[in-house]
Amino acid sequence: MSSTISIPNNKIAIEKSRIRNILDFFEILSELTKFRITFFVTVTTLVGYLIQGGGFELEMILPILGVLVLACGASSLNEYQERNIDSKMKRTSSRPIPSGRISEQNSLIISLAFISFGSFILLLSSIEVMFLGLFTLLWYNAVYTPLKQKTAIAILPGSLVGALPPVIGWVAAGGAIYDPKIIALASFMFIWQIPHFWLLLLMYDKEYREAGFPTLSKIFSFNQITKITFTWISILILSSIVFYSSELLVSNISNFFLIISGVLTFYFSLPVLRSKQKKIFGKTFLLINAYVLSILIVISIENII
Repeated sequence: MSSTISIPNNKIAIEKSRIRNILDFFEILSELTKFRITFFVTVTTLVGYLIQGGGFELEMILPILGVLVLACGASSLNEYQERNIDSKMKRTSSRPIPSGRISEQNSLIISLAFISFGSFILLLSSIEVMFLGLFTLLWYNAVYTPLKQKTAIAILPGSLVGALPPVIGWVAAGGAIYDPKIIALASFMFIWQIPHFWLLLLMYDKEYREAGFPTLSKIFSFNQITKITFTWISILILSSIVFYSSELLVSNISNFFLIISGVLTFYFSLPVLRSKQKKIFGKTFLLINAYVLSILIVISIENII
């Protein structure tokens, strides 16, 4: 004679609901912190550490983790700051706050918790690293975010935000902030963000205008904006030359890759000049991001071998 243990259906339903709530929470948290972006920010910090430290070390955990947590806080705070504008744009209306999946108060509490914890972790690394982290946060949330609502060229000073994370990693590994190597990498990251943003503008200009953002389309024609964007893509590719002059890349293989990837990126970006299709701008957006990521990988590999 055998017996089986039966679980009441209501208990199973409660457990499924609990699991679903947990998954929903992490999905909201991922969107609120713009985790894909903050993860890439963390990667650039890691690259800065590797090119100075020369390899993976236990000491790198604190600054890398600290930047990740602090960046999550900055992104969450940014979504809180732009919650009303996000609700007016189709692309951003589904974000956690405008969609009502999280309250304004809770989102602010989460962002401040991330910022506090991230700052503390960076302080454990060094006071200089914490200062650089907080300066980056202030520049993003207190300078760039409000500036976007006042001028169409806010991305120019705003690009400093993307240039600083590798500097944080470099300094955390003991490097001097004025070293030509880290200046070369930071400059490259600075320039990349300009065509990165303007390609988004080409795709979503109408939404930006309807949300009340000052856009380049109020100053330039569509064709002029595509030419400006392509010019910045070209400048990005040309700026990689400083990797050779600063000795950030020295091997023939790395420099050959630098040339080939630059030529290919230039060639496959040419359709931007003669197209008005959103999918072309989207493909170019992914292309230049892949180009930058590949360069970061090559730089990392050469400096840890």
